[in-house]
Formats: sequence, C-alpha cells, structure tokens
Amino acid sequence: MSGKDALKQLEEKNAEALAMGGAEKLAERKAQGVLNARERIDHLVDVGSFAESGRHARSIRTEVRHRTPADGKVAGFARIDGREVAIVSNDFTVLGASSSVVNMKKIRHVKQAACRYGMPLVFLGESSGARMPDRMGASGRAILAQDPSEYQRLRESPWVSALLGQCYGSSTWYAAMSDFVVMRKGSVMAIASPGVTSIAIGRPIDSEELGGWKLLTGVSGLADMAVDTDEQALAAVKRFLSYMPAHSMERPPEQPVPAGSGEACRRMLEIVPEERNQVYDVRKVIAAVADKDSSFELKERFGKSVATVLARLDGKSVGFIASNPLFKGGALDADACQKATSFMVLCDSFNIPIVFLVDVPGFLIGVEGELRGMPGKVINWMNALSLVTVPRITVILRKSYGQAFINMGGGRNTDELACWPSADLGFMDPRASVNVLYGVKQEDDPEKFKQLVAEVERDTTPWELARLYEAQHVIDPRDTRDFLIRMLQVHRKRLKHGVGEHRLSNWPTSY
Repeated sequence: MSGKDALKQLEEKNAEALAMGGAEKLAERKAQGVLNARERIDHLVDVGSFAESGRHARSIRTEVRHRTPADGKVAGFARIDGREVAIVSNDFTVLGASSSVVNMKKIRHVKQAACRYGMPLVFLGESSGARMPDRMGASGRAILAQDPSEYQRLRESPWVSALLGQCYGSSTWYAAMSDFVVMRKGSVMAIASPGVTSIAIGRPIDSEELGGWKLLTGVSGLADMAVDTDEQALAAVKRFLSYMPAHSMERPPEQPVPAGSGEACRRMLEIVPEERNQVYDVRKVIAAVADKDSSFELKERFGKSVATVLARLDGKSVGFIASNPLFKGGALDADACQKATSFMVLCDSFNIPIVFLVDVPGFLIGVEGELRGMPGKVINWMNALSLVTVPRITVILRKSYGQAFINMGGGRNTDELACWPSADLGFMDPRASVNVLYGVKQEDDPEKFKQLVAEVERDTTPWELARLYEAQHVIDPRDTRDFLIRMLQVHRKRLKHGVGEHRLSNWPTSY
C-alpha cells in the first residue's frame, strides 16, 4: 500500500470511529435533548485539548466488530481549566456502551495514567452493563478479574462521575468509587437493569424506583447532586474539580477573592436567632462566612441535619461540616453520620482544611437509628476524625450537647475551638436535663423548675469553657469570617507545603 493510500485509509478509519453508532442513533439523541459521548467531552474540556486514546479499538468478536467503533467507550486525556485530566465517555449508540474485553482495557489505561501521574479521572456514564458474549462461559471467566487493583481506591487523584442515562455495570461501579457523583434527572443507576431485576425479584419494577435521582440523592446518598440537563451536569463536574488539587500531593488551586466577600458576615446577628430553639438554615451562615458565591453543597438531599459544603475562604478551598437546625433541629441521624464521615475523607485526602460550625442537640435517639447500626456510624465518624491531618477549626454557634460535641470537633479533635457568646455546652437542653436529673416538670413546680434550670445553665456558658482553656477563643459572630481566615493562616501545613498525611485515602467510598 502506498503512503497516499495509507493516509486515505487513516482518514476513512477516523471517519468511521467519529460516526459512532451512526447518523440515525445520533439524531435520536439530539431529538431527546441529550448530548452524545463525544459532544459531552467537547462541552466539558478546554477547546482542542482532547487527545483520544484507542479511537480505532474494536470488539475482539468478529461477528460484531463492524458495529463497534471505538468499542463503545471514548477515552483519552484533556484539559479542564488548563489542568490535565483523564476521561472516559460511554457511547451508548455503540452496543449500549456495554463493557467488553477491549474497552475495559481502555479504562484501565487512562485510570492507571491518572493515578500514576496525578490527574483527576472523569467518567461520563451511560452503559447497559456487561457485554454478554464477552463474559459468558469459562472463556468469559478468563478475562475477568485480571487486574486485582481494578476496584482499589487510594485517592491519588480525584475521581468524578456523571450519570447521564441508563447506568449499569461499569458506570455503576465507577460512580460508587468516585469522590463526586452528579446525575441528570431521568437517569438511572443500579447493579442491573429493571428488566433483569424484575426477573430476579419476581415482580415488575420501575426504573426510578430502582435507581432514580430521588433515591440516589435522598435515600442511598450515592449521588451528590441531581440536575436537569447534560450541560448542567458537566458544569457541576468542572465546578467540583475547581476546589480540588490535581492530585493528593499538592494544595488545591487558589482563586481571586470576589469583591464584597466580607460584607455578609457583618449581618450575622440577623441570620442566626439568639433563642436556641428557633431554627435557621446554616447554609446562609456558610454563604456569609465564605468568599462570595463560592459555596458548593454536596449531598443536599441526604442526611440533611448536617450540611457538607465546599467553599473558599480568602481564595482557598475549605470544607464546611455544619449542623443545620432547619432539619430535625440539627440532631444527627445515621445518614448525617455517614455524610459527615465521607466528607472528612474527601477533604483530608485532597488537602482541604475542615471547618465545623456547631449547633447540635445531639444524636437522634430511637429504634430506627439502632436498627441502622447508629453506634457504629458514630464511632466510624470518630475514627475518621482521629485520622484527619488537615487543619480543623471549630466554631460553636449555639448548642453543642453530649457525644455530638466530640464528633463535631470538640476537645482535642480540633486545632482551634472558638465559641460565640451564645454557645451552650451542656449535656442536653437545660430544661430537659432538669426533668432527667431531678424529676421536676415546669407545670408541677414552676418556681423550683426555674431555679434548677438556672443552676444547670450556670456551668454551660462559653466563659466556663474558655476559663478551662477548652475553648481558645470567644468571638463576636460578626468576626467569624476574619477569625477563620486568620486561624487557617496559622495552621497551614508549611513544612509539607499544605499536603496532609492521607491516612483516610483507602477509606471505603460507601459503606
């Protein structure tokens, strides 16, 4: 073959791969208002930066080889906001992006490069699961589990998954291993499709019931966020990565501080009611403390009595773990424990300081929590907290009762502890404690009840904690932003250039 003919053949092969599953299938997707695999990459990455790996890969099976351009998974390397990333975008127009011998080799290649060379890894998921001819029988077993570290997470770099359609098989597994998962509403993520699941359980099941956005964001917590469109999901991927370092051995990137970032905190007394039983939304506190418009909440619909928010202070990434009295009065349930623990793992793995904002009446007591192993989840949280090596700053706004005082960064579980003057540090609400300790109810003896409440409250003020040097600071709520910025400057890890020890790097991604 002449050089001219060889170049013509290359041009033809490129065209075949770029045509994906064919014009008709691509037109169907366009009519549905969803992007195809290559459009998703183009929308996400810097213009002209995508370097494809495996464009000419095809199925090992001759009977379907002609139908498998790029073998259903578009993979390679690109830049997002100027930083290198590894990326896999599933092409559902090619055999449902089913997992095969060849395309799993592509995933392995870019994944290993991301972990070895320090790049975030992005999965754009939409897949039908395993490709049965490749996986059936003894020969199918011979190609499985050839990589013993395939499902290992050591968090060398951030992993992100976007669920953008029907997601079974590899899309599910890599989402479950990712640090951030966003899904388009209408997408589904499960172990197997509704058809397969219906046969297994002996009854019909709706795809939304099996693994829709409400289940994943509000019940299982396996997805961090749900949005309406592909474009919004890809924007969320970019925004999440903007808080992350490219890899665990560097600090997160810094951003300019927006003008007016200090103004909202001066109105803090208008945001948080003085009365401890009056509710408010702690996310407004975070927004007031953080750099303007920098808050990015994870798992908003899951474990809602605690808010986990990435934000910036003085242009630098920080993670907020904050009691939210708007839900269950801020009492911590099983989901909130799991949510807080996984967020600490994320922050510690990628060198992001943690700020606790505390207004917690304790753990939610009841049979349901015990059935869900609540004591184990409380101790999981404490175990993770004891392993955190990034700076930790705690601010007690109002209540901090019982064991939850410890879990929310009390005592030696923080580098600096500050109280607002409104902080209340009892074991439980003083009125309830009078009932428990003395058996006195207000309606039975109002005068004695009032006297006993005053006695119980006497030793629960921030001044007593400060006197014992268990609180290093008592601050004006309006100074909270300035205090946090200054303390994070003090506790920055200079000797290791802002890099922690990553003792939580192999913590399970879900449990």
